[in-house]
Amino acid sequence: MFKKIIDILKAREKIHIIRADMPRHIAITMEKELEDINHEDIYNKRNSLIKDIVNIQIKLNIPIMTIFLLSSGAKNSENFSFLMDDLAKLFNEIISHKKIHTDQIKISVLGKWYDLPERVLNPIKRIIESTKNYDRFFLNLCVNYDGHEEIVDACRIIARQIKSEKIDPESINKQLIKENLYSSYFISPDLIIENNNEFSGLLLWDSKNSMIFFTDKQWPDFTKIDFFRAIEAFQNKNKTRK
Repeated sequence: MFKKIIDILKAREKIHIIRADMPRHIAITMEKELEDINHEDIYNKRNSLIKDIVNIQIKLNIPIMTIFLLSSGAKNSENFSFLMDDLAKLFNEIISHKKIHTDQIKISVLGKWYDLPERVLNPIKRIIESTKNYDRFFLNLCVNYDGHEEIVDACRIIARQIKSEKIDPESINKQLIKENLYSSYFISPDLIIENNNEFSGLLLWDSKNSMIFFTDKQWPDFTKIDFFRAIEAFQNKNKTRK
């Protein structure tokens, strides 16, 4: 079935992707709040797209996916309560998504998610606990996240270690900072997909050598076809490097 989809993409959309040259880690932004929209319809569409992306991750054997869902600035939004309800709904849907368990997808939540209301914390804790022993695929969901703050928090941890004399200040290097990031366990993204022609700062420390694919679409208009186009662009860039 998935081979048929690829064949259709090649014929109709003129998209050519090669299974043997897939990114190992793709990061994508779906976090910017939009004004004057039907929030329920839009976020239902996003949740459906996330499930589609997880299915693509499995079919194309992409080890790591990172999705930016909620920035730390969202707490100042007048729609914050709705955003929390939607996140709780999303995490509950992910927990019950059959492929998460049959395909052994470990889910991590990056950011200061522990500062969120209880109705969001509980499903987050459940999903982390229920997938903690999975290791075939990895899905990172960035919640209450900020790329600058991730680096600042790493520096705070290192500062505390210096204060307690666990490390020498002279031992600070790039690797030490990486080891104290939210994303310390994961390789840097090969491909970052950003919407609305803006860079969100997603995985900021790790983005140095990443290909950043900008689309002029806002995330509610982003489709599976756009996702495949980003992979195609990544593969085309790789060809020019060889």
